[in-house]
Amino acid sequence: QVQLVESGGGLVQAGGSLRLSCAASGRTSIRYAMGWFRQAPGKEREFVAAINWRGDSTSYLDSVKGRFTVSRDNAKNTVYLQMNSLKPEDTAVYYCAAEWYHYCSGYACSPRPADFGSWGQGTQVTVSS
Repeated sequence: QVQLVESGGGLVQAGGSLRLSCAASGRTSIRYAMGWFRQAPGKEREFVAAINWRGDSTSYLDSVKGRFTVSRDNAKNTVYLQMNSLKPEDTAVYYCAAEWYHYCSGYACSPRPADFGSWGQGTQVTVSS
């Protein structure tokens, strides 16, 4: 299994930026896609962004396109989520996820939490208005 540790969450004003990091350990030699989900109070966990193993294909939730950027550094076993132009509705606990072996992107692609085999503990992101 893969162990994931997120960092970089915090409190920011609307319009501000945060960069989340997720460091992986364990089964890092296996090629899998990684992603980010978020969960706000009283809501289901929703997909935010994902990136394939090579880092040359990404997928995003429509409402974060153009504001969030997912990237990865396989030499450091780390995936990042750069979040710009943050809005109060982005407030949630953000979770890193790994071991997605059937990566997809595009209109018909809708990643589910069950598609991922490993999860981090989550990091809180709060955007004030």
